Order: sequence, then structure tokens, then C-alpha cells
Amino acid sequence: MTDSTRTAHSTRHSTTRRNVLRGTVATAALAATTTAPAGPAHAAPPAGGGPEIGILLYDGFSLLDPTGPAEVLSRLPGATVTMIAERRGAVRTDTGDVAVVAERSLDEVDRLDVLLVPGAGNRGTVAAMNNRTLLDWIRRIHRHTRWTTSVCTGSIVLAAAGLLDGRQATTYWAAAEYLEATFDVTCLPRRHVRSGKIITAAGVSAGIDMALYLASLLAGADTAKAVQLAIEYVPQPPFDAGDASRADARLKERALRLLEESQGQGQGPRSHPGVRLG
Repeated sequence: MTDSTRTAHSTRHSTTRRNVLRGTVATAALAATTTAPAGPAHAAPPAGGGPEIGILLYDGFSLLDPTGPAEVLSRLPGATVTMIAERRGAVRTDTGDVAVVAERSLDEVDRLDVLLVPGAGNRGTVAAMNNRTLLDWIRRIHRHTRWTTSVCTGSIVLAAAGLLDGRQATTYWAAAEYLEATFDVTCLPRRHVRSGKIITAAGVSAGIDMALYLASLLAGADTAKAVQLAIEYVPQPPFDAGDASRADARLKERALRLLEESQGQGQGPRSHPGVRLG
């Protein structure tokens, strides 16, 4: 077989795979429309296009906190998802070995339909809590959002901005006691909590659950379900160990130690004495 023949064969094979996938999806969609009863009407995207969604990045954020929800929300019809930071460019995660690029700076963004604030390790969370520029921007953007959201210890950053006063919220399991003790917040042990136009998610992976719920509010349940199928989100972890309320003290201690070591904090003092934000 010549190089040109192999190239042509590869191209045809690639095209065939794409067509099979499209045909499968089209067949499933046709079956759904011809056999399923009509469902209730759902919310449509706002006139003039889909929602503008901004995800705030700051040094030391946890990687899945922004990227998990971004995978969901970027699939919504007409939606735009933008990573935002104090300055454009790469922003490092809590482990320091991965970076995500912020395409816009704070001073380039004055309005959003949706704001998402991710969580971070101890140092990142504490730094964000004490960053006046960041907190002022969050407050200013929140005034005009349709939804303001957080993942993991991002709820502590929202609380530091004064947005959770008197509200119910959730956060990373190891930070719940700190959130309630430090701010006027009632912390609920749920995957996500809605209070007015604020939606907070529990730790890390809970951001995907929250994003699917948010997707249903923005584009309707049918679209949110389609997105869930599109990303094949059917969590089946090999261990039943992700619920802190059912974990023993030894496992909790090991989990927190792994986080601290991966963040380069295993040998240093904690940012808040007696408190571990994760």
C-alpha cells in the first residue's frame, strides 16, 4: 500500500467514524421525538445569545474546580465561557505543576451573566480572602449577575466578599466548621446549595453536579440532561470513600495530609492555626 493510499484510507476511516457517531446521535434523537411524550416547556437562552459565563482564576486554585464546570457550561447553546484573572496569562494551580490561561483581566470585565469562583488550597484561599482588588471586583460583578456561584472553598471567598451574610451555603467538608465560625453562614452538607441567586458547591468534583443544575436553570432540564449525556457523566467510583460524613478519622487525616503534601505545605505552618481549608 502506497503512502497516498494509506492516507486516503485513513481519511475515509476517520470520516466513517464521524458519520457513525452522527448517525447514532441522530437516530437516538429521532427516536426520542417520535416515542417520548412532550415534556414541559423549559427556559430558553436570553434574547440576543446565550449567557456570558466568567470563571475567576487566582493563584493556587484547585484544577477541577473551574475546569469541571467549564466542561458542562461551555456546551450550552450560545454560551461563552471565559477564564478571568487579575492579569491575563497563565495561572498556577494549588499543586504548582499545572496552569490555566486567563484570557481576560479583571479590568476588562464589568458585567457577567454568571460568575463562578473556584476553591483553592490553604494559601490560595487565604490570599484570595485578603485580596481587596479581587473581593471588590467580585462584589461589583455580583450586583448584575443572574447567578453567582462557587466551588469548594470558593464559598469562603464569597463569604469574605460579604455575599453570604445570613445565607445557607456549602463548601469543602474540611472547611465547613471554619466557614460557619468565621462568617454569618449556615453551612449545609450538600453537593450544592442555592440561596437566592447564589449557588455554592461542595468540594472539587461537586462543581460538576452544580454546573449541571445551573445548566438546567440557564437552558432548561432537557438541555442539561443532554449535556450530561454528551460528557458521559455517570460517576461510578471504585471506592465508596468520597462522603466525609461516613469516613473515619484515619481516612480524613490521610486525605488532608495528601492535599497538604501535594500543595507543598506538608512541612510548613497552616495558614489558619487549627483550621484546614483543604
